[in-house]
Amino acid sequence: MRQGKISENVLRRSVLRKIKTHREEVVSGAGIGKDCAILAHKDGMETVLSTTPVSAPLTELGRYAIPMALNNVAVAGAEPVGVLLTILLPEETQEPDLAQLMEQAEEICAEQQVEILGGHTEVTPVVREPVMTVTGIGQRIHAQPGCMSGTAPGQDIVISKWIGLEGTARIAKRYREELRQRFPMRMIEDAADYDRYLSVIPEAATAVKSGVCGMHDVSRGGIFAALWEMASGAGVGLYVDLKKLPVRQETIEICEYFALNPYELLSGGCLIMTAQDGEKLVEDLAEAGIPAVTVGKTTDSNDRILYNGEEKRFLDMPKTDQMYHFYSKEEEERS
Repeated sequence: MRQGKISENVLRRSVLRKIKTHREEVVSGAGIGKDCAILAHKDGMETVLSTTPVSAPLTELGRYAIPMALNNVAVAGAEPVGVLLTILLPEETQEPDLAQLMEQAEEICAEQQVEILGGHTEVTPVVREPVMTVTGIGQRIHAQPGCMSGTAPGQDIVISKWIGLEGTARIAKRYREELRQRFPMRMIEDAADYDRYLSVIPEAATAVKSGVCGMHDVSRGGIFAALWEMASGAGVGLYVDLKKLPVRQETIEICEYFALNPYELLSGGCLIMTAQDGEKLVEDLAEAGIPAVTVGKTTDSNDRILYNGEEKRFLDMPKTDQMYHFYSKEEEERS
């Protein structure tokens, strides 16, 4: 199979169809476009859980892995309360490196008032780069009136911040020396600092108060993958104005330099929201200091359409994230 997230067809055929055991307290389990499991309690509260693995250089691992899991929890309308960390380290890792990683993880969790609840740490020869799997745990009140009713036809599609943030930051940090031969150092440093935008917890909390219908965080595969997953999971169509998708100039420049598609680039820190009144949601987010824009609408068809001026095209099924081009290149260089 190809690198990256498995295709929707493989997921349905070889993963979801194999899951046959179900429990009464499981409100939402494994499924297309679902990033969290939700367990109901008798007191009206629900527990929300989400797990995600991330591979990155040790000095950056916690900064990318922890927000991704917490974002999934927040997008379910829950308040993140804790994380479990499973860390796999290459053999050359030294104890001070691990200590630095945990200091970074604690700093990120402290910012979000989230507790590290436990986990597992192991040094193993099977990984060449550190891997952290984070399970985010949160809680929410069941059936909040007028909120999180679900994505349905006829709703506005709103996107927060900018696409490609996480991928841009990773590339700028990892290829800083190569990029400085082409671009001003100030631009590279600005791009490398995009990881300060990775949490979508603030916009998710604001969106819940504003009466958002549905949310889906943008991550691997970029905005195109996230739009497909959102529509597929809700069983709706959509149309989106490509020119309205928010993207920073640094992302465009770096993607052009490396011949990457910014719409298929790792986009942690960006959130898709659906609402009956998109402009009100945009205004509420602006009051909270969060930039957002309405980019399209959901429909009652199966068509997922992108408009670029007079040009019209259909959205394809999710492709391998553009970051995997770098991983493949580095693998070839090792061989």
